Amino acid sequence: MRIGIPRQSQSRERRVALTPAGVTKLVGDGHDVFVEVGAGLRAGIDDADYRDAGATVDQRVAVIGSGGVIVQTVGPAIDELNQPDWSRLGPDHTLIAVHDPLWDPGRAEALAGTGATIVSLDLIPRITRAQSMDVLSSMATVAGYQAVLMAAMRSPRMFPMMMTAGGTVPPARAVVLGAGVAGLQAIATARRLGAVVEAYDIRPAAMEQIASVGARPIELDLGSDDAEDSGGYAKVQSDDMKRRQNQALLPYVADADVVISTAAIPGVASPELITTDMVEAMRPSSVIIDLAAERGGNCRLTDADGEVNHRGVLILGPTDLPSRAAATSSLLFSNNVVTFIRHLVATGGDGDGGSPELVWDFDDEITADTVVGRDGEVVHAGVRAKLGLGPVAAERPSSSTGEAETDDDADSEPDTDAEIDDDTEGDEEE
Repeated sequence: MRIGIPRQSQSRERRVALTPAGVTKLVGDGHDVFVEVGAGLRAGIDDADYRDAGATVDQRVAVIGSGGVIVQTVGPAIDELNQPDWSRLGPDHTLIAVHDPLWDPGRAEALAGTGATIVSLDLIPRITRAQSMDVLSSMATVAGYQAVLMAAMRSPRMFPMMMTAGGTVPPARAVVLGAGVAGLQAIATARRLGAVVEAYDIRPAAMEQIASVGARPIELDLGSDDAEDSGGYAKVQSDDMKRRQNQALLPYVADADVVISTAAIPGVASPELITTDMVEAMRPSSVIIDLAAERGGNCRLTDADGEVNHRGVLILGPTDLPSRAAATSSLLFSNNVVTFIRHLVATGGDGDGGSPELVWDFDDEITADTVVGRDGEVVHAGVRAKLGLGPVAAERPSSSTGEAETDDDADSEPDTDAEIDDDTEGDEEE
């Protein structure tokens, strides 16, 4: 296949979707890889590195071309689709990226309108066989690590306990809210730096995971055992539940030097875990790092990508933490992409020994959950529901041969929640 890697145009985006190591693997699989000039520079990767790996380095228009697979970390915005380069996007293209379609269904609809097959990597189901493709988990790992480093740099307190000639330095106290991938990584990193860490998650199953990485679980008796959906994410809670949760968390937050919040629910605004009253109960010089800032934040006072100082408490809402460690993030993202592409190619096999090509097997959970747009329309049930659209048409291609299959359940209510294997951890979204 022809696989193109255009340079990211977003000002805060330093990652690249495919590293030279990923290029080597795909070229070895028989694909032709095209990389835009300078695509990897902000991640510390030279054009020469891509050439050495077997890629063709060319200008943007040539990379996007008239067809083939296009891969990005974050897909183009609506206003980019009218630009000369992206205006070439059409039915012969497959665009693979993080599109966040459940949060921004209008952009998903605009992308689908180009006629290209739109695949959103953030919809990878949380199942065991898809873990090596899960970009959200990969990026959440980086974000959790980076959040603790940011907190340590901005806090006036050192994290570890020290015995010095000037006396004993007490350890910093950190509270982590949300114990998915980002939260668990934040706990582990804060512990390595020497902080005393407590952590909370509304899902009872997360308590054991919190303890396993060295934090003390904050266990609140809120009278609810129905806090987790079938995909491993926390459910939206009632107003009464939120009120009781916030009251119970207040003393823990007030006693913390650092609070890192990571709780998010796919497709909806971030749950509010830190109220103004809770911020005002904290000591001056305390620091809050809100990883859910992109969707409103877990803290009432968070300003996305900004800094707020409220009565001496510093509140930071970075939305680009994975991008700040672009070399590592790109490595992980690239590994996920290679595995995902190999899955799509391998789904139907290539038994005749011909050239590799994508095979759209909608009986496969990974394929069905990630394809957002095809043949000019939105086909993902959850995104269609967000747009107020009815069920998708009954016929759709089942393989690269173009043969159609009839979906006997097309008129039934779509199930928008991915199932999760028993041995798969439930995570919050990055």
